[in-house]
Amino acid sequence: MKSPNVRSSLLSTEKKFDQLSQKISAEILYHQENYLYFGGTAYLGIPQNKEMTELYIKGLELYGLNNGTSRGNNVQLKIYDDAEISIAKRFGAEAALITSSGYLAAQLTVSTYAKSGVVRYAPNTHPALWQNENPSVTTTYTTWSTNIVAEINGSDDDNWVLISNSLNNLVPEIYDFSFVHQINPSKKVVLIIDDSHGIGLLNSGSSVFSNLHHAANVEIVVVASMAKALGIDAGVVLGAEKSIAKLKQSDIFYGASPPAAAGLYAFIHAEQIYQNAYNKLQQNVKLFKQKLTNKNDWHFVADFPVFLSKQPAIDQRLLEHKILISSFPYPDRNGKNLNRIVLSSWHSENDILKLVAALG
Repeated sequence: MKSPNVRSSLLSTEKKFDQLSQKISAEILYHQENYLYFGGTAYLGIPQNKEMTELYIKGLELYGLNNGTSRGNNVQLKIYDDAEISIAKRFGAEAALITSSGYLAAQLTVSTYAKSGVVRYAPNTHPALWQNENPSVTTTYTTWSTNIVAEINGSDDDNWVLISNSLNNLVPEIYDFSFVHQINPSKKVVLIIDDSHGIGLLNSGSSVFSNLHHAANVEIVVVASMAKALGIDAGVVLGAEKSIAKLKQSDIFYGASPPAAAGLYAFIHAEQIYQNAYNKLQQNVKLFKQKLTNKNDWHFVADFPVFLSKQPAIDQRLLEHKILISSFPYPDRNGKNLNRIVLSSWHSENDILKLVAALG
């Protein structure tokens, strides 16, 4: 056991929160002191939602801890097909497929479609979408979308694959895909969108897919991790029936083990839980915006729970008030910290007011 002097010395130096042994939620216990936590990606607070936990436990009782067999096995659980139907319906797609992770969903989709045309990446695409190395697109999204329309329309190539996130959760910025309607109708385009940070949040708790205006020459496929807002350790692909059927023919889908059935059982039966959590999150976002007096010091977008600070070292100032926010270097891992406040449904009104008071 450390002496009081040693413990005091530790607390007076830089605090490190990377070796925790506890649940991550609105509050973190560190050196016997409580810290409010405004970071992470559990936007809807599902990991600590008691109703969701009860559904998950019921799923465990029905299906066990996991299912290590592939989707090509001759013995199958019906819940996987049920979950895909439920997911497609909830997020406005004709069909869906599930995988064990968002990374696998992205790699499955990109590897399948990359062979069908000239591949172009939008700025800030997630590494899960990369074929090999970082595509290193340095322009803004608006500039990129203008340039890609000009490149496609002026090219002799007729088949293209465009890959993008639905939003940049770090800045934040929600992307506009209406540029695809400016592409020459004679060109065939596959648009792959990673909606990992938008699914369950965008378009009133739905996804980017539900609000896309489809062009006849553009095939849209949306991939996402369900482990963020939705709180389920799984990945999903949304698209037209023919798109999903094509992906299900791949060796990756056929041979990979699916996610745990218990989580999918919880998801299927949690529609009202998600809606309640979404409503609570929007209340928190609205309250924070109302009480925030120095709005010019922040960058944020409507209805999204991430607030990027323009103030240097705000993370250390809030830490003095026992408030921990998301703070890490980006895009250069050796550069300055990107400081963001991330609101969640698990925050109470009192949590929000304490945060506002600490911000001054």
